Amino acid sequence: MPPITPDPLGGVADGLASVVALRELADRLEDAEVERALREGWSWTQVAEALGVSRQAAHKKHLRRLDDAGIDLRRRNG
Repeated sequence: MPPITPDPLGGVADGLASVVALRELADRLEDAEVERALREGWSWTQVAEALGVSRQAAHKKHLRRLDDAGIDLRRRNG
């Protein structure tokens, strides 16, 4: 099987790299905004509704990172 030659600038490889970069940016933005919402007193339910996911999904995705950051989450389970 011959080696795959990358497309010229602006080709498929660049397009896919752009998708990866946008995903990473979106993840960082989501992390920051979830943290901000919780710091401002939002509940996990409110955060989840705003993100269009279940409370459990939001909690599972963000809890460990927020706990590691030292954010007090004890009163934000609603």
